[in-house]
Amino acid sequence: MTKFYSIIILTGVIHSFSFAQINPRLQSKVNAMIRELEPKVVEWRRDIHQHPELSNREFKTAAKVAGHLKSLGMDVKTEVAHTGVVAVLKGGKPGPVVALRADMDALPVTEQNDLPFASREKAIFNDQETGVMHACGHDAHVAILMGVAEILAKNRSDLKGTVKFIFQPAEEGAPEGEEGGAKLMIEEGVLENPKVDVIFGLHIQSFLPLGKIKYRPGGMMAATDWFTIKVKGRQAHGAYPWRGIDPVVVSSQIIIGLQTVISRQSELVKNAAVLTVATIHGGIRKNIIPGEVEMSGTIRTLDTNMQKEIHERIIRTATNIAESAGATAEVEIEKAFPVVYNNPQLTEKMLPTLQRVAVEKDNLIFMDADLGGEDFAFYGQQVPGLFFYIGACPPNVDPATAPVHHTPDFMMDENCMVNGMSALVNLTLDYMYSK
Repeated sequence: MTKFYSIIILTGVIHSFSFAQINPRLQSKVNAMIRELEPKVVEWRRDIHQHPELSNREFKTAAKVAGHLKSLGMDVKTEVAHTGVVAVLKGGKPGPVVALRADMDALPVTEQNDLPFASREKAIFNDQETGVMHACGHDAHVAILMGVAEILAKNRSDLKGTVKFIFQPAEEGAPEGEEGGAKLMIEEGVLENPKVDVIFGLHIQSFLPLGKIKYRPGGMMAATDWFTIKVKGRQAHGAYPWRGIDPVVVSSQIIIGLQTVISRQSELVKNAAVLTVATIHGGIRKNIIPGEVEMSGTIRTLDTNMQKEIHERIIRTATNIAESAGATAEVEIEKAFPVVYNNPQLTEKMLPTLQRVAVEKDNLIFMDADLGGEDFAFYGQQVPGLFFYIGACPPNVDPATAPVHHTPDFMMDENCMVNGMSALVNLTLDYMYSK
């Protein structure tokens, strides 16, 4: 049904890490199991794609995952951080605890793809009816980790340590007024009992060619912050603006002023940063100047000092511009996700594994930092972690024009799930056997 990209063993030593301890029989066995399991993993992914669920509402997905893990004889815990599922697989030999994480939530996006398993689900999000779609590849992440769980469970006697499978809800953010995601899972003890030594995670990328793997030690993805600015003026008739204080005009000046926070006030040779005003709301009638306008957006940074300085400059810019017009500006900034930080020593140690999975030398890519955000970052604050991208762009599609994540025409090549399974299985085994 799908083409398998074969996995080979590299000879020699790459960097300072050797695979001499790996049992060749086990290596050959798990590679064969990945090939055999591929059709089932594709079927899981399509079912999850057809029945997506929003953040903190992943009830059916969680039930599917929990049922599979229980069938493999694992110790399974459900309702972690609302709908999360955590399973523990104890190997036949003592060793470290390796955690593997997949995110389960879909997005409030109405799918436009003509697929037999396209989503037709509807839901209410922010008081509006919307379609629901796995427009970021989380359906593939879940299916991949379910496959990895089956392969490792069937080889538990050969495992030198313990594997903790983390199926996480609400990576895209919890609904308004709720907690969720990686932060809440950590607060509820997902990294304890047994205590996790390292954690691995992946994300498919729709515009990265199939077979490619991208990685970066240190700061890989940006810290994500949200901001809201309420500009308060004085309501007036549209014919007599001098009788009021126009928050619409003031808001437009603030938006222009905020552009200089990045372009003129941030030392971008140190690290990249982005400030985006994404929404603006105000007014109810064409001839009424409103009393208040609200705007909101996101801030992306890769450096904690720059993050702090940008926050301060946003507040200063908005409040001073508003005061110059006799208005006021109230600025609220919420820190959502920290920087996704790949432990440099762990990354260096596991590069030979990623290279083996990528097969060809050019398929393993040292990437530039990404200004997207990921709450995998919270795990990396607690234990050494490694997060990486798996290519999912079909060979017949130009990566430059491939539909991007969070869009209604988002697509992925299902062949990428073989590489995903191979990466997580081999990272787990290689780390265990290196200890």
